Amino acid sequence: MQIIQLYSALPNTTPAQIIGKQVLRSGTSVGANYREAYRSRSKQEFTSTMGLCLKELEETSYWLDLLSESAIVQKEKLEQLRDECDQLIAIFVTIIKKENFILHNLYF
Repeated sequence: MQIIQLYSALPNTTPAQIIGKQVLRSGTSVGANYREAYRSRSKQEFTSTMGLCLKELEETSYWLDLLSESAIVQKEKLEQLRDECDQLIAIFVTIIKKENFILHNLYF
């Protein structure tokens, strides 16, 4: 929800809206991909979809950096979102590593 509030609060300038739509898209797709992962039919599909979550989190992190570096949003106002994004990246990396370990040891 914070990512939606961030987008809603952005200035109505072209750069802010373009970057804002990117961060909104990537930030909200993480939840959709996460739900999809837990409905997967195999461990491989689960791991692959979790990888998509990680990819979208990394993209979200990039767009948040760009909002800050371009002075569209003050760095301090993005700290909570950046922290949450970093924590989620760490969680998804751990999940993917664990699943890859299980898959590797299960099939080889």
